[in-house]
Amino acid sequence: MSLRVGEVIAVHGTKIILRIDEQSSKETLFHAGEKYKGVSIREYLSIQRGFRDIICMVEGEYLDETRMDTQDGKPTYVRKVEAKPIGFFDRTGFTQGIKYLPMIQDPAFLLSEERIRSIFDRKVQNEFKIGSMLKEEIVIGLPWKRLFNSHIGIFGNTGSGKSNTLAKLYTVLFDQKLQLIAGKSRFIILDFNGEYGGEQLAPAAHKMVYQLSTLTNPDVDDVSSRFPLALSEFWDLETLSLLFQATLNTQRPFLNRVIVGKQKYGAIPASLAAYAKSKFRQSFCAGEVKPATLDLMRTVARRMNNQAVQNLLGDVTWYRNGRFNYRGAFIDPNGDAYRAHIEQTVDTLNIQGLDEFDQLVLRVNLQLMSDLNAGYVQFEHIQPLLKRVESSLASLRRVLVITDVPQIEKLLTVISLRRCNNEVKKVLPLLFAKHYYNVHKSTVATPPDRTVHIIVDEAHNILSEQSKRESESWKDYRLEQFEEIIKEGRKFGMFVTIASQRPADISPTIVSQLHNFFIHRLVNDRDLFLIDNTISTLDSMSRSLIPGLSQGCCVVTGTAFDLPMVIQVDRLPSNKQPASEDVDLEKLWSEPAPEGPAALD
Repeated sequence: MSLRVGEVIAVHGTKIILRIDEQSSKETLFHAGEKYKGVSIREYLSIQRGFRDIICMVEGEYLDETRMDTQDGKPTYVRKVEAKPIGFFDRTGFTQGIKYLPMIQDPAFLLSEERIRSIFDRKVQNEFKIGSMLKEEIVIGLPWKRLFNSHIGIFGNTGSGKSNTLAKLYTVLFDQKLQLIAGKSRFIILDFNGEYGGEQLAPAAHKMVYQLSTLTNPDVDDVSSRFPLALSEFWDLETLSLLFQATLNTQRPFLNRVIVGKQKYGAIPASLAAYAKSKFRQSFCAGEVKPATLDLMRTVARRMNNQAVQNLLGDVTWYRNGRFNYRGAFIDPNGDAYRAHIEQTVDTLNIQGLDEFDQLVLRVNLQLMSDLNAGYVQFEHIQPLLKRVESSLASLRRVLVITDVPQIEKLLTVISLRRCNNEVKKVLPLLFAKHYYNVHKSTVATPPDRTVHIIVDEAHNILSEQSKRESESWKDYRLEQFEEIIKEGRKFGMFVTIASQRPADISPTIVSQLHNFFIHRLVNDRDLFLIDNTISTLDSMSRSLIPGLSQGCCVVTGTAFDLPMVIQVDRLPSNKQPASEDVDLEKLWSEPAPEGPAALD
């Protein structure tokens, strides 16, 4: 039995005006053993029309200016509310959407908590719970099957609670569905701030954490200190172009020649040393010697740790007649002087103790020597790539290991980039995303029998369209890689979750491909404009709440939800919370200062 509170007095399109009884202004009412919320903004009312109940949401209220005097002489005012239909109940249950409209004098009733709950979680048996509805304080289950089968966006300013929401979503998923998804799905977190390396999200037995660092040399016996890449994946044009930001028209074709040479001759023992020796001879005995090849040869000798060749090259000079001179002797194209003075020392070159990174530097330098001698390239076009390769190696060697040993596969993989420099933070996430995308796409069945879920926290670090610190060509390439994954990944069973405090900085193409949203407090006009123009399922009432949401509160909307909801997300236990808590200055400053070397002067 429902509690009547008023009746319809006007219908203007989809805007309904109701006259509300006086007693309905109470915050909470009890009737026939049921608990009801009084009539206020964002509350739900049921308007009876025949055998159907039309469900409306209250959007505004006001007092009618017409004053009615009662018999005792006291004036009364008519309370009116504006409401908008959101769906209806019939014999089959609740159906979202405007199909029926009420008529004047149709009665309006309050909805009990149980009936409100049936509107939002009727399809999920109330099982996947991360919080409760803010106003109604009703615990709501989310449709997890449709939610995790989509791309998800979690947005909110710093301190709004978005990290807790991200962690809560996946903590509840792993707590409830671990046995169902183990072996069928993989989850990868790109963790820029090192927030998920502890006990968060999943049990340690199902979790692999890579603590990458460019600040210190890694422990070679620690498999978690470097991310493993297969040889075939490292010696790949896309990978090398990504790692070293190669330009499309000149540097990518050059890298392709390097890889083709590696594939053609790489299987022959000591082929790289033999290749180096032949290129040294070619450079010394060219018809017109290029001065840049002398510096390239010195780099090769240094990388091969051959002091004898370095000493020899120290005595070589280039003359304007297009010849190299060694201790007063010009090296002629016929090769006689080369054999007499140079060849014996050059033959000591070998590749012992060189890893794949050193071999890459050697091949790049040797290929450039060959191309310069053949007149294929101009040195100034390839030199920037050469410098990027050499300068990046120290950092890449600390965070990557090139090996064909199989990667440790667990349900959850956390890749922490907290201790990495900005260059690595910009490049590696793209590499990891392509790594998982390409492997999954090439091995998954049709329809997909396995899924991969990539979670990018602080996504504006790599998906920003506003960066001014990089070339336009590299920015386009960077965004195109993730746009391909987010546009094409769903058909292969690959899904992306992105969390960011500045959604307006993220590529609009990427945001437009997201299906479901958890929107915490946002106050910047550009962020709110993007939300307004991107999310079609967000109503004006919910949108107006976003700038004033409290910590942990978010608007939930998207294809998995029939109606937008405002949810207060439950706070995780302290040991499960991401390491993103604000510093407690009261506690910090009240503690005694440390003694010894750690003390402040």
